[in-house]
Amino acid sequence: MNWWDDVLHRAVTEVVLVGVLAGLIGVRVVQRRLSFLTMALTHATFPGVVAASIIGVNILVGGAAAGAVVALGVAALSRRPGQDAAAATGVLLSGGFALGSALVATQSGFSRDLSSLLVGSILTIDATDLIVTAVVLAAVTLLLTLCARPLLLTGFDRAGARAAGLSTGLWDVVLLLTVEAVVVTVVPAVGTILALSLIVAPAAAARLWSDRQPVVTGLAVLFAVASGLIGLSVSTRWNVAAGAAVSLAATGVLLASWPMARARVRRDAARSHPIG
Repeated sequence: MNWWDDVLHRAVTEVVLVGVLAGLIGVRVVQRRLSFLTMALTHATFPGVVAASIIGVNILVGGAAAGAVVALGVAALSRRPGQDAAAATGVLLSGGFALGSALVATQSGFSRDLSSLLVGSILTIDATDLIVTAVVLAAVTLLLTLCARPLLLTGFDRAGARAAGLSTGLWDVVLLLTVEAVVVTVVPAVGTILALSLIVAPAAAARLWSDRQPVVTGLAVLFAVASGLIGLSVSTRWNVAAGAAVSLAATGVLLASWPMARARVRRDAARSHPIG
């Protein structure tokens, strides 16, 4: 039997690809403290995905269009003096989800497909979905590698970035659009509302283990892939929704990593104040 003809084989391949993708971008999200904004993007993606499903186009197109509008809007609001970007983001979060729910309500019989948009349906992944995920993963990896310096500078030393001739606003938009591309790509696997946990939790857990960028990135990818595989295994064994199982596995990785953070604090304290 051909590997791609088996549902479980395709699902395993997808969770590995999605795990690597979520781990890579998750490190940037956690470092820049963009978790709340990422949640807003996941909710803002929902109406675009629903609209695309209603009119019969690829959900990635609709989700990307809706998310890009929100990402650009937040970036513009963040640059206006006196504007509370967090408040605006919160309004966009609830407004986007409300719009998606309103669109669902206009379609009789469409509600049965709502769960697949909200929490994913990884067992229905086809070869086209795998190709799209692989292409996005390659593009995101290339972008994060080639643009590592400007993204790092604009995130941690904006004054230095400006002195170096970098447009901080432009690079903020690049990062936001990259996050949105990842969010849209993982929708078939874990849905819109569960994408946040797979992006943020593994990266947050990795930060508890190390402060070194290469180590954090490697651990984030490892944790995200492991969460996907564990969640898929639980789903197939006990007939649990795959998206929810993956999300819970990612959350479990973060909870299990908290003791490591306390151990690191004690170890660092002991090194700073050696006895004798």
